[in-house]
Amino acid sequence: MDFAHYWQYTDAVSKTLFFILIALSLVSWFVGITRLLSSRQMAGVIGNELTAEIDNVSKDFDGLDFNQRKIITEQSLLQNIARYRFELEKGLSVLGTTAAIAPFIGLFGTVWGIFHALHSIGQSGQAGLAQVAGPVGEALIMTGLGLVVAIPAVVFFNIITRINKRAIHHANDTAHALLARVAR
Repeated sequence: MDFAHYWQYTDAVSKTLFFILIALSLVSWFVGITRLLSSRQMAGVIGNELTAEIDNVSKDFDGLDFNQRKIITEQSLLQNIARYRFELEKGLSVLGTTAAIAPFIGLFGTVWGIFHALHSIGQSGQAGLAQVAGPVGEALIMTGLGLVVAIPAVVFFNIITRINKRAIHHANDTAHALLARVAR
């Protein structure tokens, strides 16, 4: 089966769905790779950055009692961890949405293609296996394309989510150690 042969029988709806899936694929690969690199980089420095931030804040602790030092440290840690979490989660909604909708876009393309094929067969009056198998097989290409788009998005989403969870866990461990240090 030649792609050019398939392409000549598709209509505007099928072509639009094809281009939507290609665009989703390109976006998910771009977002997946950039977020993967960014999350790995941030996971490696999150503990050091938290420590540096608390060291900077603790310079102003002269004359403050324990409760004031503790509150300032806790608030700074919470604010920084929330900022890190926000940065780590950027782009994940694109990957999650692509993973969720791409198979359905492909399935819609398949249903549309089968409908289109059956409509053509009905108008021609010929309903043999040769007339049905080709157009139905060509319509199934859209389901395959939807899966080809969704699977990498799911893989990227899961890998990045795992790296992000590890980074936040490391940030929380560092925050507890820094808070204990301030308490001494």
